[in-house]
Amino acid sequence: MKKIPLYVQIIIALIIAVIVGVLLGAGSPILDKETIEHLALPCTLILKALRTLATPLIFLAILHTFLTADIPSRSGRKLSVLLMTNTLVAIGIGLLVANVLRPGAGGSALAVAQSTKPVVKQLDPWGLLADIIPDSVVKPLVDNNVISLIFVALAFGIVLRAIKTEQVQLGQRDYLAIEQGVGTLFDAVIRILHWVIALVPIAVFGIVSKTIALQGFAPFKSLGSFVLAVIVALLLQGAYYLTRVKISSWLSPQQFVRGGSDALITAFSTASSTATMPITFESLQKMGLRESSASLGALVGSNFNNDGTALYEAMSALFISQVIGQNLELPQQLMVMLTSIVASVGAAGIPEAGLVTMTLVFSSVGLPTEYIAILITVDWFLDRCRTAINVMGDMTVSAIIDGKHRQA
Repeated sequence: MKKIPLYVQIIIALIIAVIVGVLLGAGSPILDKETIEHLALPCTLILKALRTLATPLIFLAILHTFLTADIPSRSGRKLSVLLMTNTLVAIGIGLLVANVLRPGAGGSALAVAQSTKPVVKQLDPWGLLADIIPDSVVKPLVDNNVISLIFVALAFGIVLRAIKTEQVQLGQRDYLAIEQGVGTLFDAVIRILHWVIALVPIAVFGIVSKTIALQGFAPFKSLGSFVLAVIVALLLQGAYYLTRVKISSWLSPQQFVRGGSDALITAFSTASSTATMPITFESLQKMGLRESSASLGALVGSNFNNDGTALYEAMSALFISQVIGQNLELPQQLMVMLTSIVASVGAAGIPEAGLVTMTLVFSSVGLPTEYIAILITVDWFLDRCRTAINVMGDMTVSAIIDGKHRQA
């Protein structure tokens, strides 16, 4: 029996949730509030599981990438610059659109009454430096401290990569045990993540039915504004990619879009850049790009280049901050930018994986992670849109690396 796709399950859950919410009163609840609140319990538990997985996922993703990525030294510097530039532009576009359109400004109905007002963390450069080195190696994993986690992961990743390079040159193979161990642990976290993500439709049903029962449909109006704002930002990022292709590649934007259509459609359909990877690689070769250029973008770049995810997570943080009236100032937005970069690297190439790393982005500026539950209701659609942009970014990197003149 063929498995029902996750997005179909989520749509079905949404429909059933609307019906249940209406039956329970649609803003005039027929049951007591405490009983209806229990509907959101599965969503609370799933969010806790996502927070639990966030730090080990990013830590292992960085180690795994350092150990397995095959980046030629000549192209490595250019690839690094391209990936960082694309990600920074994506986050910049996301923050700009969120600040200009302010999709959460009229979303007070989404705000949840809290006994204590959320405290937005200030950006303290000296405190940030002091927090870089943790008291123990495991403390960043326990505390979900993104900055310390980056430091520990990069330190181990760089050293292990250097050890691997030395042993390869000497013909030794001791590094394989560590590489396989990290790979196995990374696969284990991804498998657990699959289990959690499989429960997302239950979370969607719970949070939507509860919200409609208690507050009616008003809270979801601003979510429509958020969806439109994200789509506008993703389209601007797509326009940036086409501009880069026109300026820095022998391909024309028309050839680029036409040749990459299969990969983009597959990315939107599957919401998985990992599943799309072979299609992306094949499409790039059909365009006429060299195999080395195609592999750098599609196979290597895809591990780092999640621009759509970075853009979405930055916009989500600003959207929720606007909803709860805790507008983030420039220093806090810089913190969002930093953590979004790291979170996009750690986001696995599977559906809904961005929800995992989003918990770290929210925590970095003191935003309540329970508001991620609200975003789950529209994430199934936006996940597809941002995955297509992620894949488009991979193809752009390959096209630029291939150069302005077609190789014979």
